[in-house]
Amino acid sequence: MNLVYDDMGRPFIIMREQAAKQRITGIDALKSHIMAAMSVANTMKTSLGPRGMDKIMVSPDGEITITNDGATILEQMHVENHIAKLMVELSKSQDNEIGDGTTGVVVLAGALLEKAEALLDKGIHPLKISAGYDAACNMAIAHMSKIAENMEWSPSNIEPLVKSAMTSLGSKIVNRHLRHIAEICVKSVLAVADLERKDVNLDLIKVEGKVGSSMEDTQLVSGIVLDKEMSHPQMPKEVKDAKICILTAAFEPPKPKTKHSANITSVESYTKLQEMEQKYFTEMVNLVKDSGANLVLCQWGFDDEANHLLLQNKLPAVRWVGGVEMELIAIATGGRIIPRFSEITPEKLGKAATVREISFGTTKDRMLVIEGCENSKAVTIFVRGGNKMVIEEAKRSIHDALCVTRNLLRDSKIIYGGGSVEIACSLEISRQADNISSVEQYAVRAFADALDAIPVALAENSGLPPIESLAEVKSRQLKENNPRLGIDCNHKNENDMKNQSVYDSLIHKQQQFLLATQVVKMILKIDDVITSGEF
Repeated sequence: MNLVYDDMGRPFIIMREQAAKQRITGIDALKSHIMAAMSVANTMKTSLGPRGMDKIMVSPDGEITITNDGATILEQMHVENHIAKLMVELSKSQDNEIGDGTTGVVVLAGALLEKAEALLDKGIHPLKISAGYDAACNMAIAHMSKIAENMEWSPSNIEPLVKSAMTSLGSKIVNRHLRHIAEICVKSVLAVADLERKDVNLDLIKVEGKVGSSMEDTQLVSGIVLDKEMSHPQMPKEVKDAKICILTAAFEPPKPKTKHSANITSVESYTKLQEMEQKYFTEMVNLVKDSGANLVLCQWGFDDEANHLLLQNKLPAVRWVGGVEMELIAIATGGRIIPRFSEITPEKLGKAATVREISFGTTKDRMLVIEGCENSKAVTIFVRGGNKMVIEEAKRSIHDALCVTRNLLRDSKIIYGGGSVEIACSLEISRQADNISSVEQYAVRAFADALDAIPVALAENSGLPPIESLAEVKSRQLKENNPRLGIDCNHKNENDMKNQSVYDSLIHKQQQFLLATQVVKMILKIDDVITSGEF
């Protein structure tokens, strides 16, 4: 390295030609990939279970997020390594398909890769390890189906669903009001569910939050809550027997599509222009009034003149309503979204029993509540909390509980948590491994050993001796032939997860095993990373 100066005295550094970039391939590359994936998994391990720790993430602009939701943590982590990004995508896949278990799937994948590294050191080919993992995963899924139990519930008996939602919420910030939040989640899912088709559209459940009060004031609204207020302070705060005109057209005169300008040179011209504008506003308001509407929801804003005219005609209005909210309101009220004033007809109006404006605390924050909708297939969970961070984490927790309840409506088979399923599958896979004569036997046993990472992490995060707790539960499962025995994370002196009401959905756990195995197999087949345009 040399330092030289130009004519202006500015220093320049001259670097010697760098050596050719070293590439790692084959087994060395595989080990490098495994190390990168395990570093992500080890970060997530401490957040697993009901006693898992939270992570605090600080964005580049200083915004703080505190959560133990795996998908949120990985989404906000700044990950550069290509293989580590696969782990982030794994968590996203679990969140998109199942909605819960995003931390567990990453921890399981990390444990499988850790065991695979030991097999690579023994000289076993990566494809043999992949084949063994695939066989072991199929054994685990089959065994889970065998030990699963059918959960009996009905619209009049939602207690089993509530207990399942409570299991999902047990590790979250809402656990002080566990049962209250769980009941809200279950009732909201049942309100929008199609029980004949066993299908739930979660888009019909809106989760809205407002800072203030305590979390126990969280409530389920049979309708829509809008973070809006009436456009004029003198408009009525409550509209009964509402006939709602849902507009995507703005209350303003049409604007020319060209870039030409009009010069007004006299008072008469200005007066004529003003009269034409007034005429447009009047016609718009009359079209709405003639349809029988007594409330207008507009996607766009409108100026003070239009606002005053609406007030004079006793037509309450709300402006700047978002597109997603417009769709939800249309579904809930049975109305149609109207793009032009000329298309307004009485048949396209939405109907609701009441639309009222509510205010909160000393800050007088206002929101609109649309209740008694004609088609009650849309509901809102209204979350309260002391600050924004608490509300955002509560929203993430509620999303997980909603997804768990939806999964149980699709398939009512349940298994038990607390690591009991992983231990039962580990014992079953180890037993079946004795019947495999090929080299895949090593990979199958490694899969069984990797499953122990989940109960070990649960015990460690709960302040229990990890190895001793795992050994004790494994021994009892063999002796008592009871696959419900797991780690007593809540310190209730009870290892039977059925007695603790720690439920889990069968399809949730099966999908977790499948996704983790698929990503691990993918990583084991990557022996080189080639960036675009490298050659």
